[in-house]
Amino acid sequence: MTAERAEQTRARYPDQEGFIERDGVPIFWELYGEGDTTVLMVPTWSIIHSRCWKGQIPYLAQHYRVLVVEGRGNGKSGRPTDPEAYAETEFAADLLAVLDATETDKAILVSVSRGIERSLLLATEHPERVAGILTIGPAVPFGISDPDPDPHKGFRTPHDSYEGFAKFNANYWLEHHEDFLEFFFSNVFSEPHSTKQVEDAVSYGLDTDPNTLIATQLAPRLPDEASLRALTERVRCPALVIHGTEDAIRPHDTGAGLAELLGCPLISLEGSGHNPAARIPVKVNLLIRSFVEAIRDGTAEPPRREEVAGAT
Repeated sequence: MTAERAEQTRARYPDQEGFIERDGVPIFWELYGEGDTTVLMVPTWSIIHSRCWKGQIPYLAQHYRVLVVEGRGNGKSGRPTDPEAYAETEFAADLLAVLDATETDKAILVSVSRGIERSLLLATEHPERVAGILTIGPAVPFGISDPDPDPHKGFRTPHDSYEGFAKFNANYWLEHHEDFLEFFFSNVFSEPHSTKQVEDAVSYGLDTDPNTLIATQLAPRLPDEASLRALTERVRCPALVIHGTEDAIRPHDTGAGLAELLGCPLISLEGSGHNPAARIPVKVNLLIRSFVEAIRDGTAEPPRREEVAGAT
C-alpha cells in the first residue's frame, strides 16, 4: 500500500501545508494553529508517518503554532533507496529546511523513539533555532560501550526460523512485511487493550514498503554511548525525557540514562509502553504543555552539567 490509502477523518486539518526538497527528496510538512511559540513534532522511524501525532495535534494547536514534518521514507515524503539518504544528519537537515520554509525562527522539539537523535543534532548544530527538547521513549545507544564492527550483520543474515525479535530481519521483512509490523507494534503498545493503536500503526507502516524500511535500518546512526555523550554534552537548551516503565522496545534505563547525560528531568510513566503519546495522549499532552509553558515563562532549567557524571 502507498500514501494514496484513504485517510481517516481528522479531528483537525492543517491551516497550511507544503513541501521542501533536498537533493531531489520531497519532504512534506503541515502547520496548525498560530502564535509566537512553535512546537515542532519531529518524525520518528519511517516505519510510521506523521499521523502518529494525531493525539497531540488538535490539543496543542489550540495553544501553539504546531509544525509537523513527514519523515522521508513514509507518508507524502519521498522514498530514496540509498541507506545514506536516511542518515540522522539528513533528517536534521530536513527539519532545518522546513523551519526556514515556514519562517520559523525557533521551535520546541517533541519527539518519540528515533526522533531524539535528529533532535539532538539540530539542537547542537543550530542551537539558535531550538528552544527546548522533549523526548518520549528515546531510542539512543545508552549502555553500549563496544559496538559491533558490523552492527547489521544479524539483520542481513537469513535465519532458519523467525520467532520473536528474530523477525527484526531484512529477509523476513521482504517476505512477511505486514506480519512484522503486527509483531513490532504489538510490542510498541505492550499495554492491555491497545488493539486500536496497533491497528493504526500497522496501517501507517503499510504506507511504505519493506525495501524502504530496510534502507532506513541500514542508515548511519550513533554507534555507542561515547558518541551519544559527546553529542549531549553540547546541548544547552532545556530538555525533558519521558519513558514508560514497561517499554518493550527501549528499556526504561535508556531514558533514565539519557536524562542523566542531558542533566534534565526524567518522568517515568508507570505501566506505559514505548509510545504513550498514542496510548495515553491526554497525560502526554499535559506534560508537553507544561514543558512548553516552562520555557515560555523562563522557569525551565538548562542542563545541570554538574550533575552529569563524566561531563566536561
